Amino acid sequence: MLARGLTVETIRSKIATIERFQVHTGAYPWQWAPVDVEQYFADSRGRTKKPLSTRTLRQYSGSIGMFCSYATNPVYGWVEYCEATFGDVPSQIVFDWNSPRHTADDDVATSNRALTHSELQQLFDYIDDLVDSERAKGSKRWASLLRDSMAFKLCYAFGLRRRELAMLELSDFGPNPYIPQYGVFGALTVRWAKGTEGSGPRRRTVLTTPKFEWAVPLMQKWLSPGRRDQFRMADGSPSLWPSERRPRVGLSTFGNSFTRLREEAGLPENLGLHCLRHSYITHLLEAGYDPAFVQVQVGHKYASTTGLYTHVSSSFRQKELQRMLTKRAAQLTAGLGLDGTHE
Repeated sequence: MLARGLTVETIRSKIATIERFQVHTGAYPWQWAPVDVEQYFADSRGRTKKPLSTRTLRQYSGSIGMFCSYATNPVYGWVEYCEATFGDVPSQIVFDWNSPRHTADDDVATSNRALTHSELQQLFDYIDDLVDSERAKGSKRWASLLRDSMAFKLCYAFGLRRRELAMLELSDFGPNPYIPQYGVFGALTVRWAKGTEGSGPRRRTVLTTPKFEWAVPLMQKWLSPGRRDQFRMADGSPSLWPSERRPRVGLSTFGNSFTRLREEAGLPENLGLHCLRHSYITHLLEAGYDPAFVQVQVGHKYASTTGLYTHVSSSFRQKELQRMLTKRAAQLTAGLGLDGTHE
C-alpha cells in the first residue's frame, strides 16, 4: 500500500478494518467465505445505535476486497503456502452482489442541503449579535465567537470542506491579476483538499467571485493587526484560525461550534457545517455561473458530483420557467419558430 502511494493514515485505517473483520468472523483469512462479509455488513447496518452508513460499508468492503486480492494473487505465493500449511486456501469474498454498490463518484447524505438565503442571514445575524453581546459583558468568549463567525462566512464564500477550512494559513490568500480590486484576496489556495483513493490531500485554487466579494473586507478585518491580540498564545502561528490554547484549531472545532450555534439560532437540526458548501454551489448556479466553473471551484473531478450538491430552489426554477415563457412569447410575437428562425 505504501508503494501504491497511500498515506499512512489510510493504511492504518484499512488494516484496522481487516482486524475488526477477523475478530467478527473468529476465523483465519484462508477460512473466510462470502457469507462472512455478508453477515458482517448486515450486523453493522443492523445496529440499534449509530448504524454504519452505506458509504462507510463501501470503504470496509474495499479494504476487505483489497486484502483478499493480495492474499489470492499468485505473485505472492500465499495460496500455495496456505494449502501446504493449513490444507485450505484464501479466496476473494467481496463481490458486486454482496457489498454496497458504488452508484456515484461521491456520496452526499440525504439530510444535507443548502441553506436558504434567509437561513444564512438568520444564522450570521445571530452569531454577530452574540459576539457584540459577549464583548459588551467583558466575556472572553467573544474572541472565539468572532473567529467562528469569520470562519463560517469564509467557508460559505469559498465552498470549503471542514478540513480545508481548519487547515488554512495566512499565506494561502493571493491576488487575481484579472481582478486587481480584490487585492491580496483575489484567490484562495486550498492545500488540504480531499484526495482520491487514499492518496493524501490535493491542492486547488478557488477564485474570489463577485457573488461573494463581501468576503474581501471580511478578511481584511480579520487579518488586521488587532487579530493577534485576541489570541495571544498564537503569536507567530501561520494558521488563519488560532485557538485560545493552541496555534491552530482542531478539526472538530468548527463542526461542533456550528452545531451549537445553529441550535441556539433555531435552525433545523439537519443543517451541518458541510451544508455551507452545498449553499455555495447552489447559490452560484442560481446566480447564473457556469456549472463547469463551479465544478473547478469546488474541486470535483466529475460534473455528476457537483450535481449531487445542487439544491436549486423552487423560486429560482419558477423564475427560470417564467423567463423561458417570456422568451417564447416574444419569439411567437416576432413570428419566430422554436429554433429562433422565422416560420
